[in-house]
Amino acid sequence: MLVPKLEQQIGIEVYATKSFGIGGVIRRSIDDFVVEEVLVDGSKAEVSLSAKNEALGASPSPNRHLLCVLVKRNWDTLSAVKAVADQLGISMGRINTGGIKDAKAVTAQHITIEDASIEDAQRAHIKDIEVRPLGYVRSKLSSYYLLGNSFRITIRSISYSAPAIEKRIAQTVEELKSLGGVPSFFGHQRFGTTRPITHLVGKAIVKRDFKKAAMLFLAEPSPHEHPSSRLAREALQETQNFKQALRDFPKQLRYERLMLRRLAERADDYLGAFERLPVKLQMLFPQAYQSYLFNRFLSRRIQAGLPLDRTEVGDYVVAVERSGLPMVTMFKVVAAENHAEVNKDIQAGKMRLALPLIGLKQLPSLGAQGEIEKRVLEQEAIANRDFRIEGISAMSSRGELRSAITLLNDFSLDEAACDSDDPSKREAKVSFTLYRSSYATIILREIMKTRNPLKAGF
Repeated sequence: MLVPKLEQQIGIEVYATKSFGIGGVIRRSIDDFVVEEVLVDGSKAEVSLSAKNEALGASPSPNRHLLCVLVKRNWDTLSAVKAVADQLGISMGRINTGGIKDAKAVTAQHITIEDASIEDAQRAHIKDIEVRPLGYVRSKLSSYYLLGNSFRITIRSISYSAPAIEKRIAQTVEELKSLGGVPSFFGHQRFGTTRPITHLVGKAIVKRDFKKAAMLFLAEPSPHEHPSSRLAREALQETQNFKQALRDFPKQLRYERLMLRRLAERADDYLGAFERLPVKLQMLFPQAYQSYLFNRFLSRRIQAGLPLDRTEVGDYVVAVERSGLPMVTMFKVVAAENHAEVNKDIQAGKMRLALPLIGLKQLPSLGAQGEIEKRVLEQEAIANRDFRIEGISAMSSRGELRSAITLLNDFSLDEAACDSDDPSKREAKVSFTLYRSSYATIILREIMKTRNPLKAGF
């Protein structure tokens, strides 16, 4: 089945399922895509006002960190955190999250604010952002406390009948279950759907070509972005006049403007320009390139017919917590002597196949999977040592393992009915829960099998 060119560009080269898709469109309205974060203690950040105060043992007694629920509409997480920090008159570094949520969505997630009071948080008044203080906790929030996310998504503009929609979705979900789960590709938003260049910037950084990296980030235009942004990028690409670009770039291109301010002062300081960005964004570029490589490793494994719910000699496997989360630091390499035993543990849910996120310390797999990875790395002309970025340590990456599949929990088709926006079409309301670091769009692409991810709202 033909995969859209946009997905091939981010390393997703295959579908895991052979069932027919339902087509359709997501995110027709922001309210069609709802994400609610779930913590390891079972507490949930809810979009509605019914969020509970027991999250992570939040206490009314003042402590170092204030735990809040951050609800946002049509905001990316970094921009939302920056807006809250600005309102409170503090640095972004004092606000911590468990993960980055979808921008084109209504999302609820937990945050901690260091050395802040409930009254401080209540002062934040920002359009389409709400900060709800829950109480105080001892430690700042991190991904360690995040179990996963619950999704409620409406797929609109479907041309098939309700029975056909139900049948196709059921077939897709059944196929995924037979595979052992959903392939844990990194989703479209990891790279940018409108302008999928984050991993390309990351590759240039890993290759130490900071000028190329900066010009890709600043000046690579996309036909799908706002005309004012596209024209400003095209002009910079032609003139390389950073002072003029600083005047031309729209205010909403905030991160680009941060870099341009430095380049307007010193036109050859591309590394210094990247250092003007928030640290989390600096880290995102090489991480996106690692994600691209992982997607290619996983795509090629599926194309080669190697299983996802069993191992071959030379594969990595990771242990699985009772919660179902993979423990990527507890791993082993499958050998001939333990091959059968490892596969029994996988079937029992105690272990899971893993592939590498290549970095300084993370080596490729061995065996058949290792040969796949070796060919991809040779094509990319990349080695482990390349992920040490001298001069900007935040961009260096040790690498790690990532589970090859993620479990699809609590999936349900809540409704297949007439589209409330277009009675000639149908809509499907689906809900499910995924473990952290998993992407809802990867399930949706299997269900929808759209020809044009951009038009379909990805």
